[in-house]
Amino acid sequence: MMLINTFSHIPGIGPTTEEKLWDKGIRTWKDALLQSDAIGKKAPAIQRCIQTSIGQLENKNAKYFEDLLPANQHFRLFPEFRDTCVFLDIETTGLETTSTITTIALYDGGSIRYYVQGKNLDAFLEDIQKYQVIVTYNGKTFDLPFIQNHFNCQLPHAHIDLRYILKSLGFKGGLKKCERAVGIDRQELDGVDGYFAVLLWEEYQKTKNPKALDTLLAYNIEDVINLETLMIKAYNLKIKDTCFSNSHTMPEPPKAVNPVTPDKQIIRELKSAYYQW
Repeated sequence: MMLINTFSHIPGIGPTTEEKLWDKGIRTWKDALLQSDAIGKKAPAIQRCIQTSIGQLENKNAKYFEDLLPANQHFRLFPEFRDTCVFLDIETTGLETTSTITTIALYDGGSIRYYVQGKNLDAFLEDIQKYQVIVTYNGKTFDLPFIQNHFNCQLPHAHIDLRYILKSLGFKGGLKKCERAVGIDRQELDGVDGYFAVLLWEEYQKTKNPKALDTLLAYNIEDVINLETLMIKAYNLKIKDTCFSNSHTMPEPPKAVNPVTPDKQIIRELKSAYYQW
C-alpha cells in the first residue's frame, strides 16, 4: 500500500528526496527505522515522524495524512482507507450563494445512496458519518462548501479531490471532459451536464413528473459511480513511473450498475427547448 512507502508528508522531504530514499532501498517506513546510516544526519527527525505516522495509521486517522500531503498526492490515501471511502457529488439549483442543494449521491464501492430536497436530504448528515474519507471532483471549491453552508456544519472527513490529482496527470477541464479522456462512456446521459441538471430540477418542480427527478438522480449517481473508476485510473497512472508500478497497481472493478434509469424523452425535450444545435 502506497501510504507506508510515503515520505513526502514529512517536513523537509519533497518528491526529489523521497525518490532518493527509494533509490537507496528505503522504500517503507520500516526500512527507514532500520537504516539510519543510509538516511544520514536527518535520520532521528525522520524516524520520529515515521513513528508518529505508524500510530496515526494504526488509529485509521486519514485526516492526519491529508493535512500533510499536497493535494495532488492525496491519491496515496485511497488503498489504505478504501473501506471507509465514499464518492460524493451534489446537484444544485445554480452556482449563486443563494442556490440550494437539490440532490446528493453517495457511493462507497458497494452501496449507492441518494438524497432529494424535500424528501430525505437531512438523512445525508447521519449517513456521511459512516465514512472517514470523501472523494470528489472539484469538491474542495464546490460540493463541500455547499454542503457545509446548507447544513451549517463542518465535515471532519479527509478529502481526496480528484481535480488536483488529474490535473497533475495532464487532465484538465470538468469531470465529463476527464471521463471522456480516459474512455468512460455515459451512454444515455452523454451530453447531460450541470446546467442540464438545473433544468431537470426546474422541470420536476413545475410538473412533478417523477421521470424528470429520476433523470436528475441517474445523472447525479452516474457522477459518483464514475468517480470510482477515475480514482483507480488516476492512482495507477500516478504510480506508473515509480518503483512501485509492478507491485501496487490496483485492478479496476466492474462499473457499478446505476439503479435509476434516465428518461430519454425528457432529455430530448429539454435539449430541444434550451439548447441550440
